Amino acid sequence: MTVVTLFTGKNGVLKECKANGHAGFSKKGTDIVCSAVTILLRTAVELLSQMKDVKLSTEAPSRGTLAFLVEKKESCLDFETESRLRCIADFLRQGFASLAKEFPENLCFSEESAQREIKV
Repeated sequence: MTVVTLFTGKNGVLKECKANGHAGFSKKGTDIVCSAVTILLRTAVELLSQMKDVKLSTEAPSRGTLAFLVEKKESCLDFETESRLRCIADFLRQGFASLAKEFPENLCFSEESAQREIKV
């Protein structure tokens, strides 16, 4: 099973995301659930890496494990940067929640928010 945890801050701004494990839907290299998780994470990382006002740290120590941390470069985020971080968090939340609903045996998704904890 793949376990994904999304961490958001105040106002739903993306802070961090961690994914670990293999979905086990099919053999490695042909698993549609792992592929979907990978494309969601890669798209988010690509978008974040293009943002000038945030520092992105990524870690992928082994196959099936990926984590990234988003930190602001300035003391406070401007409206546009905060909106983009909220949108990327929404993208990940919707994608993972949808996959977890369709493939509950293969993906466990949860969100930890500075305001509340959400489990799907």
